Amino acid sequence: MSLKLEDVKGLGKKIESLKEAGIDTVEKLASANIEDLLELKGIGEASATKYINNAKDLVEGKTTEKVTEVGETDASADDEEDKEEAKKIQEEAKKIQEELKKLEEKKKSLEGKQVEEGSFVLINITAKTQKGKIFQVSSVDDAKKAGLYDEQKEKQGYFAPEFVIVGKTGFLNEGLTEFIKGMNYFEKKSVRIPPTKAFGKREPQKIERISIAKFRKLNEGKNPEIGQDFTKKDGQRGVVSNIMQGRVIVDYNHPLAGQSVDYNLEVIDKIESFNDKIEYFMLNKGIPKDSISDFKLNYNKDDKSLEFTVPKMFLFQNLTYVKFGLAMDLQTHLADEINDVRFIETFEKMPVPEPTSESVMKKIEEFNKQKEAEQPDEEGKEVSEEEK
Repeated sequence: MSLKLEDVKGLGKKIESLKEAGIDTVEKLASANIEDLLELKGIGEASATKYINNAKDLVEGKTTEKVTEVGETDASADDEEDKEEAKKIQEEAKKIQEELKKLEEKKKSLEGKQVEEGSFVLINITAKTQKGKIFQVSSVDDAKKAGLYDEQKEKQGYFAPEFVIVGKTGFLNEGLTEFIKGMNYFEKKSVRIPPTKAFGKREPQKIERISIAKFRKLNEGKNPEIGQDFTKKDGQRGVVSNIMQGRVIVDYNHPLAGQSVDYNLEVIDKIESFNDKIEYFMLNKGIPKDSISDFKLNYNKDDKSLEFTVPKMFLFQNLTYVKFGLAMDLQTHLADEINDVRFIETFEKMPVPEPTSESVMKKIEEFNKQKEAEQPDEEGKEVSEEEK
């Protein structure tokens, strides 16, 4: 049975505040620092200490309970199946403790340290316009509160911390790329990024006027609608902003161009494992989190080549740009470890259906046999009629 924050004694209405701060499991609360909780409204030092201790007691109690169950099962086990089940429970309990210990140790080792250029990190981001409209969040709970939640987007990993290589372009806008260089791990900061370093200024030359007749030809014969997305043949994307005097106005500026943007930031983790880095690059290229484990990886240290075996479910999808982009990212940002990147796609031989001509001939043969079987009766009938 999984633990919930509601199971921790004394939390009451503070559960929502904890979830908003990203502390959404008992394990996270148990490994949190008192300072994390003091930043939340209405939580003092004594309460913070009590909440953390209660969470630790609950986690340790769950582990002890599982180990106790193991002992009881072993004592009464009469066959190998019971012993195997007992062993699994014991291993699961041990794994929970080890994971918690690793999380605590890693957090302690990083806390207060400045992020280093070139490090692979995860950042919690909440972004909003100057008018207060939120357009980017790093958790499902925040997405629901901001009215941005979409189940399909959740499956695709939209509402998750941002994967960033500190100091490298292509991950965040220019302003944020510069700002996070001076941040420390688990330090919460707010910053306003001006248009020039956010999504750029609004440029008049990026607004196009197209006749309605021409637009229909480019839009599969459909009439324009204000607010609809529109993509030119060269791949440039825009939005139909207005329709007037027989003309369609298409704006190719970014929707937030010309606006300053407010960000709340926290660097929450450092990604060090080779496989974890590859996984985050795959997520960045739009491969769903649930599908990543279906890709089999084979890394050869000698020639630094990396092979991806593409799962069957992706064989008939157009992954050309995904594969090219993923290979480029890995070869660029893991240049010391990766040279060639290969994608193995296996199309299994399909069973060959029986040729149509043979099946037709078979039916003709069956028909002829049937007619031959009926023939003697017909001849007998003709003779008897002549005799008459």
